[in-house]
Amino acid sequence: MNLRQLTSLIFLIGLGLLLASVIKSLPLDTGRVGAEILKIAPAEIGTANIVTSIVLAYRGLDTLGELTILFVAATAAGMVLGRGRINTTPQAGFILRTASFVLFPFLIITGSYIIIHGHLTPGGGFQGGAILAVAFFLPVLASVGNSLDHRTSSIIEGFAGITFIVVGLLALLNQGHFLAPLFGVGTVGELISAGSLPLLYMAVGLKVGAELAALLVSLAESESY
Repeated sequence: MNLRQLTSLIFLIGLGLLLASVIKSLPLDTGRVGAEILKIAPAEIGTANIVTSIVLAYRGLDTLGELTILFVAATAAGMVLGRGRINTTPQAGFILRTASFVLFPFLIITGSYIIIHGHLTPGGGFQGGAILAVAFFLPVLASVGNSLDHRTSSIIEGFAGITFIVVGLLALLNQGHFLAPLFGVGTVGELISAGSLPLLYMAVGLKVGAELAALLVSLAESESY
């Protein structure tokens, strides 16, 4: 073992001991935290789906970070893959072309439903947005429609991101907490409930859908040249 390897080993051991001591000193009790959230979330946030209260309220800053990472990744991929060349991919077979035409409205309805009901049932903006992205990517994959308008998808993505941040800042000014529910929590289990959280999920769904669709189209177009 040379000096460089020995130094790296000592550094890793020291870092591991430091992290272990820090973790040991933290008063972590995940079971207790989860039980408290289950008890207070319906009344405090107004969501029947407790996961939504965690994603958009109790750890809303983490969700903002995840959206930022997705935006940076999609932007970087677009810059690398975007060449502005003419797509010469031949038209897909009959089965794929027919399936893309038939499935498009069902995917739009399903994705929208999952986003709108994310505070009531399992699902939400990330899951529904992924389904919306597939709905707009299938026609491109089957070569039965025009390529996705990247300018339009960028506008949708930007508007959704701004909406998410503005709602969070308004909550910070009015409630004292970033992404705290606005407009009251309503009645748990009803469609109009959980304050501004359904609006946030709509913003997340549009942002995720636009970014993933643009990324998938860029990858497909780069493979066809």
